[in-house]
Amino acid sequence: MIAVGVGYFISIPEKMLPVIQPSDLNPALVDPNQWHQSQHRTLPFSLINHVGDSVSEADVDGKVRVVDFFFTRCATICPIMTSHMAEVQEALQGNEGWLLMSHSVTPEADSVSVLKAYAERYHADSNRWWFLTGSKKEIYRLARTSYFACYDEANGGDGGWQDFIHTENVVLIDQLGRLRGFYDGTDSESVNQLIEDAQWLLQNKSEKKAE
Repeated sequence: MIAVGVGYFISIPEKMLPVIQPSDLNPALVDPNQWHQSQHRTLPFSLINHVGDSVSEADVDGKVRVVDFFFTRCATICPIMTSHMAEVQEALQGNEGWLLMSHSVTPEADSVSVLKAYAERYHADSNRWWFLTGSKKEIYRLARTSYFACYDEANGGDGGWQDFIHTENVVLIDQLGRLRGFYDGTDSESVNQLIEDAQWLLQNKSEKKAE
């Protein structure tokens, strides 16, 4: 019986997370110039968080990141997503090397003070969870060409009336800036999977090393 038990555990496959490249995604999510990119990494950025700090890729390098897009006046999917992000924050407490990044898609309305009040409503730890504002063009560029979180339906944040990001997609990024998972931020089961995958990245030291 012992031998059978040992054999059972040996036969369980080791958990793996795919490294997602643009060619693995729906073409509608990907800029044609990036379609054949074989080693995608998230792009440099310059934004401001809800406590007024300027932040860039240097501040997130080497961290597991959970990324979403929202706006504070949203009354539909955003409160659900933000509540689920709060659950992610709670679940990852006790681990080092992670960050939640919630990008406002209406930065002209979501000032630092507005975002700070919103963050306080969800008990966000400012060292672990940033609500981000900045140039609309910059935020929309990141959504569409760094995280592939939404369809490129219009003009990349140039102010056209149709150009508006409203997505339930939450993206998991590893310590090397690689895409590792997409999740429905409005769905509890999907968010639980996100938590499991993020914890795996944090605990798997081999994921911190370059290929």
